[in-house]
This record gives sequence, structure tokens and C-alpha cells, in this order.
Amino acid sequence: MRKLLLPLLLLLLSPLSLWAWGADGHRAIAKIAEHHLSRRARQQVQQLLGPESMTLVSTWPDEIRYYPEGKDTGPWHYVNTPSGLDHAQYLTAIRTQTSPNAYTALQTQMALLADKSKTPAQRRDALKYVIHIVGDIHQPMHTGHAEDKGGNDIKLKFRGRDTNLHSLWDSGLLDYQGLTYTEMARQYDCGVSRAAVRRMQAAPPAEWLWESYQASELLYPLSPTGTEIRFDYFPAHYQLLRQRIEEAGVRLAGVLNNILG
Repeated sequence: MRKLLLPLLLLLLSPLSLWAWGADGHRAIAKIAEHHLSRRARQQVQQLLGPESMTLVSTWPDEIRYYPEGKDTGPWHYVNTPSGLDHAQYLTAIRTQTSPNAYTALQTQMALLADKSKTPAQRRDALKYVIHIVGDIHQPMHTGHAEDKGGNDIKLKFRGRDTNLHSLWDSGLLDYQGLTYTEMARQYDCGVSRAAVRRMQAAPPAEWLWESYQASELLYPLSPTGTEIRFDYFPAHYQLLRQRIEEAGVRLAGVLNNILG
């Protein structure tokens, strides 16, 4: 019993900054992806997950980090690079990193998911990681700077409470909306055209990271240490927030349609 209670206690006491997009954000992304799955991909997902759903397992990679089998997967959730890189420099930086990171982890897990020689359990876990990491890399601060731990060291105040730039984008802004994940998915994915879906899915994962990196570069100067985040911050950044979650869901569906469809 003690072996089970300790990881659960650590999970409950851990800061929200460890949860990219928060639980509701990841579930909204998975819900959007479900809407855009092909029939064949949906069947394959159901076969792999059994009684579980994409929304349910979308947070599993965060949860498993507190157990022995997931203790080395922390770096799989982000990619840190120096600031000021142009497009070519950034792509080179993420493709040549030798330490574990979200970009290489996503490539590895997609390959495992596609490999039918692997056991159903191996492919199931790979699917869970793909669902989660695609969400992670669309959160701008998961492509932040190594020197401040992706914005974790940028201390802020939001709604009278101490937080940091990373946590603000993980959960603070999402919680501020007061929406459930199903409401968020329905609102964010409302009326997207087939042409827009094709456009979102055309870019490869390296470009998704580049988009997040560009966004994070704009967010850093607006959030110096000790700043009180004003009431107008959310409406000013709502479109970016919505866009990144919608793109994550649509692109996740594209990945699964390609691999499983």
C-alpha cells in the first residue's frame, strides 16, 4: 500500500507547471483529435486502448512519471533551446540535440506505434505518448529557454496568486476560462474547414515546435520577473491559446490517420 500511496502523494503535491496544458487542455486536444479521425484510425485506436479513451489516456504520460517505469521520461515533454534562433538554426538545434527531448521522443513513439511487430502493450503505450507529446509541443513554454526551465523561473502573479510563466500557460489561462474540456473542444474546433485541416496537417512536427518557439519568444518580453498579470492578458492571448490547442488536436488526428488509417 505504501508503494502506491507515495507516487500518488507526489502527484497531488506537484506543481501544475509539470502538466503541459493541464489535464483539461490535454483532454480537449484528444477530444478534437477524435473528431478528425478516419474510420480506420478510430477502429485501431479503440482496439489498442480497449475500454479507455483518448481523452482518458491523454494525461497518462504525466502521471507515469511518478512511478519507476516512467522516471526517465521527464525530458520527453519539452525541448529547450537558446533564444534568438532563426528558422534554420532552430531546426538544426532540435534535430541535433543528443539529450532526450520531446522532438526525439515523438519520433521514437510514432515509429513504435507504426511497428506491428511490437506487442499490443508496447504499441498502446506508444499511442499514449504520441497523444500527449503532440499536445506538449504545441504549448509555447514547452519550447522555452533552458536557462529559466521553460519559463518556470519567471515568477509572476496572476489573479493575486504567485505563479510563473510556464504554469500560466500550462493551466492558469485555461482555468481562467471556466470551461470543461468538452466545452473547450467544441468551442475551439467549431466550424474548421477541410482546407484549414489540410493546411494544419501539412506541416511536420519540427515546424510545430518552431511555431511554439516563435510564440514563446514573443511571450518572454511581456512577462518580466515579478510582473502582475493584468486582466487584459487573457483576451490579448486568447487567440494564440485557442489556435495552439486546435492545431494540436487536428494534427494529432493527422498523425494517427497516417499511422493507423
